[in-house]
Amino acid sequence: MIYLDNQATTRIDPRVLEEMMPYLTDVYGNAASRTHALGWQAEEAVDRARARVASAIGARSKEIVFTSGATESNNLAIKGVCGFYRERGNHIVTVETEHKAVLDSCRALERSGDARVTYLRPRPNGIVALDKLAEALTEQTVLVSVMHANNEIGVIQPVEKIGKLCRDRGIPFHCDAAQSLGKLPLDVDAMGIDLLSVSAHKAYGPKGVGALFVRTREPRVRLTPMIDGGGHERGLRSGTLNVPSIVGFGSAAELGADCLEEESGRLARLRERLRVRLESGLDDVTVNGDLENRLPGNLNVSFAYVEGDALLMGLKDVALSSGSACTSASLEPSYVLRAIGVKDELAHGSVRFGIGRFNTEEEIEHVATRVIEEVSRLRELSPAFRARRARRTEEGQHP
Repeated sequence: MIYLDNQATTRIDPRVLEEMMPYLTDVYGNAASRTHALGWQAEEAVDRARARVASAIGARSKEIVFTSGATESNNLAIKGVCGFYRERGNHIVTVETEHKAVLDSCRALERSGDARVTYLRPRPNGIVALDKLAEALTEQTVLVSVMHANNEIGVIQPVEKIGKLCRDRGIPFHCDAAQSLGKLPLDVDAMGIDLLSVSAHKAYGPKGVGALFVRTREPRVRLTPMIDGGGHERGLRSGTLNVPSIVGFGSAAELGADCLEEESGRLARLRERLRVRLESGLDDVTVNGDLENRLPGNLNVSFAYVEGDALLMGLKDVALSSGSACTSASLEPSYVLRAIGVKDELAHGSVRFGIGRFNTEEEIEHVATRVIEEVSRLRELSPAFRARRARRTEEGQHP
C-alpha cells in the first residue's frame, strides 16, 4: 500500500514515538500530581512539550492550551470568544471552504441564537477576496475565522493581510492551521493571529492531541471555557493531560520546524512530478485551487468522465481520498469544490493526493502510472467519454 492521504492523517515519525515511549511505560504519573517524582517528571515533560509547540508557531509557552485536537481547538476558539464577548457583539465572519469543525461550530451558535454568521464565498482559485472580507465586518463582529491552508484543495489564504485587517479593526482573528504545522512557516505575531488551532496527527505526531494558541499579549484574547473541572490549562480546558501524546506533539512540532524548508521543497517537487505526469498522460485533467499558493504536498485533481469513488476502488494499492476524511462517507460532492464553482460532475471525479514525509520518487512514479491506466480504463466504460471521442474524431480533432 502506497499512502498518499497525508492531509487526512500522517504516519507517526519513529523519532516521535521513541520520545513518547518512556511516558507510556515508566514515567506514568499525572502531570497534576505535585507530591511525588513521577508527577514532577510528567509535569516537566509537559512543560518542555509546551515550549516546543510554542516555538514552532512563534508563541510563548503560557499561550499554548493543550486539547484533544484541532477540532476541539476550533470549537473552543469560536464558542469561547462568542461566549466571552457576547456583550460586545455576536457577529462572526468565516469562509464557506473552512473545515467542518469551524463551519459546524458556527452553525451550532446560529441554531442556539448566540451568533450571526457571514459565510464568505472564495474566488474560483479558492482564495478569499480581502475586499469582500472587509465589507463583511461590522461593529458587532467579534471574530474572524479563516484557515491557513485548506484540507481538501491545499490553498493557502493571505493570513498576514487578514490578520492586519482584523488588528486594525480591533477584531480577534482565529486561524485553523491544522494542515500548516511543519509544512508552512507559522508566526502568530507576524501573521497577526490571536487564536490558532493545530493538531499533532497532521504533522507526524500521535492522534488525539492538539493545541490552541490564545494570545495573552496585547491585544489579549479572553475565552469562556467549554469544559469545567479541575482548572487545568489555565482553566480553559480542564481534564487530565495526555502526557505521552503531548510529549509526542512537542517532538513532532520541533522536528517539523527544523526540517520545514528542506521537506517543503522536496514535497513540492514530488507534487509537480505527479501533476506533470498526469497532465501529460491524460486529457481533461483539472487541478482544483490555486497552484501557486498551495500546500507543497497537496494535489486535488478532477478527472472528467470518471467517478472519483470508482477510481479509488480501482487503485487498491494506493491510499487516497476523494475529499476530506471528515466528509468522505458522504455521497454529496465536496462542499469545498462546490464553493469554488466546480460543477458537480467534475467534483464527483475529484481525487486528493496528499504527499508526505515518507513518500518516495518511485512511489510517485508508480501512482502516476496506475492512475493513468485506471482513468483510461474507466473512461472506456463511460458512454459520455465515448460520445465525446466520436464527436472529436468527426471534427478532425485529437480524440
